[in-house]
Amino acid sequence: MCNVTGKTSGRGSIFCILPPHILISISKHGTAKQRAQAVDVLSVDHSFRQFRATVAAAAKGQQGIASPLSVSPPTKHRTIYDAKHLQQLPGTVVRAEGSPPSADVGVNEAYDGLGATFDFYLNNFHRNSIDDAGMQLFASVHYGSNYDNAFWNSQQMVFGDGDIKLFNRFTISLDVIGHELTHGVTEHTAALAYSGQSGALNESISDVFGSLIKQFKKNQTAASADWLIGAGLLAPGVKGVALRSMKAPGTAYDDPVLGKDPQPASMSGYVNTASDNGGVHINSGIPNRAFYLAAKKIGGHAWEKAGRIWYETLLDPKLKSNASFQSFAKLTVATAGKLYGATKPQAKAVAGAWHQVGVL
Repeated sequence: MCNVTGKTSGRGSIFCILPPHILISISKHGTAKQRAQAVDVLSVDHSFRQFRATVAAAAKGQQGIASPLSVSPPTKHRTIYDAKHLQQLPGTVVRAEGSPPSADVGVNEAYDGLGATFDFYLNNFHRNSIDDAGMQLFASVHYGSNYDNAFWNSQQMVFGDGDIKLFNRFTISLDVIGHELTHGVTEHTAALAYSGQSGALNESISDVFGSLIKQFKKNQTAASADWLIGAGLLAPGVKGVALRSMKAPGTAYDDPVLGKDPQPASMSGYVNTASDNGGVHINSGIPNRAFYLAAKKIGGHAWEKAGRIWYETLLDPKLKSNASFQSFAKLTVATAGKLYGATKPQAKAVAGAWHQVGVL
């Protein structure tokens, strides 16, 4: 969870890349300084978490908080701020759209990550920014002191610098930036409630498109991609490769301080828990692996067919804000049938993937 001082959106939604189970493990097993930092990041109270879990459903179909720009053709509008190690947003403007690179690598990574995400959605799905109406993209870097997280608060991206012992700077991973901004896309489309299976789908969709944004930028195929979320984020010495693995949920890390990756790879390992809004960061491993299996079976660039199926499903009015894994899975199969034919390999690959993880 996140400790945020500053203006947030009317939806009250703050989506963090670090799941609470990692922060809880750090608060138990880290050094005194690491424990204190983890507690700081976890310090949003229970009432706010519950508000966040229910507010998305009421917001479905509403316009975004940020005023959209009237632009034709679609044009990127990015602004990067420096929070100067305070927990107040947004900070001081340090780079605006079209200005030259900064001497600050974090500023440039944030700027480039926002741009790569904008380009991905525009080039592949003709989506004009997060809200499909030209929303300006804002980000603040150097948030807090050694802050171990990055988040989207319905208005902007926020990046901590990491503590360097456990986590590197949070601007380092393009898939993390894509993940967080995709929470904004979900807010403006299906508005999946952030609780239980719909919340796990919300997290999974952000992982799916975060990974696809990185693959698109690197021109990787489904076979050549690493399918890791947050590769490069773990500091040297931490036993792990990333925050999550879509290819093999439960294998991303196994570290004395961070704990062991708890994600299940199929419904047989589904975790029933009251924490983390019903395990949204844990059970998301199941739909994550379903997407990986479908994309790998279809082959080629995953954003072209598998990604289009998931994106069109996100736009489907039949997708309810409280969707279950099974209802979402059935819609993806139906969408694949509409796009490519119900008896074609794409639809069979999607149905087979959901069967393999035990959802259908």
